[in-house]
Amino acid sequence: MPAEHGCYRFRVWAPHADSMTVVLETVPPRRIPMDAVGDGYYEALVADVGPGTLYRYGLTETLIRPDPASQAQPQGVHGPSMLVDRAFAWHDADWDGLALHDYVIYELHVGTFTRAGTFDAIIPHLDGLKDLGITAIELMPLGQFPGTRNWGYDGVYPFAVQDSYGGPLGLKRLVDACHARGLAVVVDVVYNHLGPEGNYLADYGPYFTDRYSTPWGTAINFDGPGSDAVRDFFIANACFWFSEFHIDALRLDAVHAYLDFAAVTFLERLTAAVADLATVLSRRCLLFAESNRNDARTITPRDQHGFGCDAQWNDDFHHALRTVLTGDRTGYYQDFGAVADVATAYRDGFVYTGQYSPFRDCRHGSPASHLPAARFIVFAQNHDHVGNRMYGERLGALVSFERLKIAAGLVLLAPAIPLLFMGEEYAESAPFLYFVDHGDPDLLAAIREGRRTEFAAFAWDGEPPDPADPATFQHSILQPELQIQGQHAVLRAWYRTLLQLRRSIPALATLDRTQMTVTCDALQGVLSIERWAGSSRVMLMVNFHDVAQAVPLPAGRWHGHLDSAALAWQPDGQAHDAGLALDDQVVVGETLMTLPPTSFRVLVWVAEHVPSSHEDTV
Repeated sequence: MPAEHGCYRFRVWAPHADSMTVVLETVPPRRIPMDAVGDGYYEALVADVGPGTLYRYGLTETLIRPDPASQAQPQGVHGPSMLVDRAFAWHDADWDGLALHDYVIYELHVGTFTRAGTFDAIIPHLDGLKDLGITAIELMPLGQFPGTRNWGYDGVYPFAVQDSYGGPLGLKRLVDACHARGLAVVVDVVYNHLGPEGNYLADYGPYFTDRYSTPWGTAINFDGPGSDAVRDFFIANACFWFSEFHIDALRLDAVHAYLDFAAVTFLERLTAAVADLATVLSRRCLLFAESNRNDARTITPRDQHGFGCDAQWNDDFHHALRTVLTGDRTGYYQDFGAVADVATAYRDGFVYTGQYSPFRDCRHGSPASHLPAARFIVFAQNHDHVGNRMYGERLGALVSFERLKIAAGLVLLAPAIPLLFMGEEYAESAPFLYFVDHGDPDLLAAIREGRRTEFAAFAWDGEPPDPADPATFQHSILQPELQIQGQHAVLRAWYRTLLQLRRSIPALATLDRTQMTVTCDALQGVLSIERWAGSSRVMLMVNFHDVAQAVPLPAGRWHGHLDSAALAWQPDGQAHDAGLALDDQVVVGETLMTLPPTSFRVLVWVAEHVPSSHEDTV
């Protein structure tokens, strides 16, 4: 980091080394001895270097490695680290972040969102996302990974922004542009493992442990000898994203794989450090966890003996909705399949709250209905559940257009934080496949075999596309021109209208499960959801079956507000926002209403008009 008098201070934790040097790739090369400063740390103050200087660390005379905390790797994961100019003219001084309940998240992969595959190429699309109703973009992992094609979960330099995406300056330009439009930025970070290629941390110190294993390899050492410094490294990384890049929230990948049995866990220390940083920065800094445990402690505040994350991805919601829409019951979907599961996810958050799970062959989960609804992030698609299919099919390739509208309605009007996966709003037809750019042939062979083994549980036929083939990556790039064509344009208008309703109707804008009733008729395949806030009342009515159903409607004066079966929302109709018009007024005691086949309907309650005293005299 820059120090006084034009010098740079180099600091590294290397308890495995007996001595350390900074190896500068200058002309001529220089090798600077470092001082041991205690607890396994080494430091050196070096003059005559600046942004653009390439360097590595010498652990021995011949063992020379990149910096574990490198902020730039312009020559890839095996090349030297580079000093960067951290100065940037930010324009977001008045930005203090979004409140949690205002998040509508759009998950995207930088490399496939545009043909250019860079941060700068995203900026021209931000106005369109804002017009859609998006309030935050979520970037899949950005830490430097091998090559130029990767989902990002093989990153090995957590502090170095992927060079092929545009590096640290490109990311800052994107964040600044987002904040100028009132959009928050979420970054996916991976603290449960590092990738296999270019991973040199074990040469420096006990970053890993063989006491546990993960599906991705050696576990991070969060609770063994030397783990204090390991924890500090990853906590510093989280704080770096917030302070250096003005990121608004981090999505914590697979926190269930933080294998940590300390009395105070890494996750607790992480959430505490980020909360302290938010106070210092005077803006919101949020943490969203991914976890497959259904453990309510993950999103329970620390002062209530929880781990303190602000929100959690809710896989149960996805699985319940997905199985009803597709009929898929393979793999982990075998635990779901009933309309009642969708109702439970709406009502309680988790579906599995301690009962027996056939897929896991044990009891699973804990109750979470007492937690605020905004702590749950819900979705019908994301990178995992699309990309971890053998052929990367999106939901639009698996279900009818009418079912896509149902999925959108249930996600976007849920009393939770909705998340969209890039392109779903217009039924992008390109798949999202798994792709890598590793240079080790043996590693690639292992990856190919691992994919075959993974898909065996789903009984899918065929051979997975080769992750290393550049064509696999090319097939996954979005085709944004589709969103102004035919049914793609109709679906985008449907998404936009739903998000308008979410913002404008108090009953939908208020994320409170205690002001909601959910009923389902399993035989009819019908779900009825009534939500209210003050005098605002809304009925969401879903017919999953392909035949019309007669459904009881509560007593009141209702207006048909939005109907997926209306002409405006048909693939051969004209895409516009006419569905917002108040039509089909229904004045009832309690009665039956006919729901069209495979449809989603929104009804808004209107109070009886009470004349004013002036009107009485007139």
